[in-house]
Amino acid sequence: MNSKLLTALLGMTIAGLAGGAASAQTLDTVKERGQLRCGVNTGLPGFASQNDQGAWQGLDVDYCKAVAAAVFGDASKVQYSPLSAVQRFPALQNNEIDMLARNTTWTMDRDTTLGLAFAGVNYYDGQGFMVKKDLGVSSALELSGATVCVQSGTTTEPQSRRLFPHQQHGIQPGRH
Repeated sequence: MNSKLLTALLGMTIAGLAGGAASAQTLDTVKERGQLRCGVNTGLPGFASQNDQGAWQGLDVDYCKAVAAAVFGDASKVQYSPLSAVQRFPALQNNEIDMLARNTTWTMDRDTTLGLAFAGVNYYDGQGFMVKKDLGVSSALELSGATVCVQSGTTTEPQSRRLFPHQQHGIQPGRH
């Protein structure tokens, strides 16, 4: 990772951790504990997953390590907490973790109602549907009437409901 990008990421994270009285208290608590508690995905290769030896790896894990290195001078001072989409916000709100570094969409609703501070965006993605090639589907709109499975607690669920407003029964949220 180039040094300018790392500096920008660390700056955004430190600003997020130290951006107010509650955040300053979190930073003080982290320093006193001597370890950063970082919420990550339960297993998303490339972002947060455990290798064969049980060591965490991926972009989000590296982000946690970078914050620990900035706070302690030691990237290993991190405790990873694997969290599902449903678990992630309550874990932050209940102080079970100090920061969340996992795939999470920053929305206006989440920004204004959860009482959490979004420090910055480190990855942009999109949304799509995967179907068997032999179905010949070229547009999501061709899936009208089909059952669509989505992960509950994510922005995919309401977006799918907006895409298919007349088939509310066909949107199947599940737990991951």
